Amino acid sequence: MATTEVTFEGNGARLRGSLSVPPDGEGPGLVVVPDVRGLSAHFRDVASRFAAEGFVALAVDLYSREGAPELPDMDAIVRWMSGLSDVRVLGDLAAAVAHLRGRPERRGGVGITGFCMGGQYALLAACDDATLAACVSWYGMLRYAAPTPHRPRGPLDRAVELACPYLGLFGEDDALVPLADVEELRARLTHAGKTFTLHTFPGCGHAFFNDTRPDAYRPTAAARAFRMAVAFLHRHLDAR
Repeated sequence: MATTEVTFEGNGARLRGSLSVPPDGEGPGLVVVPDVRGLSAHFRDVASRFAAEGFVALAVDLYSREGAPELPDMDAIVRWMSGLSDVRVLGDLAAAVAHLRGRPERRGGVGITGFCMGGQYALLAACDDATLAACVSWYGMLRYAAPTPHRPRGPLDRAVELACPYLGLFGEDDALVPLADVEELRARLTHAGKTFTLHTFPGCGHAFFNDTRPDAYRPTAAARAFRMAVAFLHRHLDAR
């Protein structure tokens, strides 16, 4: 399995990412969107895990312009996220999708998966980009507490615009994504007639897949969620 650092043009900037290719050299495309801290070694490893399952996985550096932020505490994280522009982030993800579409290793459709803030933006991208074949979001926040001009409509507001099959993976004890929000998402997607599956994991809080965080990591749930994600993505990407 090969992993390389790549650059690509798009959205008014030269963007960076980590590209992992399956052992047989080709497969469906998958954009991997990191959490708020950016493209760390953990998310390079996550991309390589998806590549080992047959996907051409591109983990995107959303901070290609300015570098990863210093986020010492939750207040700093909230301030940083509230200052991000949805237009910019979604434009970067669209550029990543386009880059994967042009890769010679890519066979089949292109999907997107993301974690925490990345899960939030993966779902928004799936509402934005009708060319995506599937979306898997992991404990992505669903509601904007205070909409702003550059963050006007969160995932719950845009759920009716979902343009591809969607799998949402959430922890039942996640203080950042209340179960009430997950059920509201379920109701809105059901009412809109969308193709989706939502799964909640008991005994899990936020970031239960992140094995670099002993406080949050839940290995049994993480392994099960990963199997679900891989099966879902292959089902929807292989035939495209």
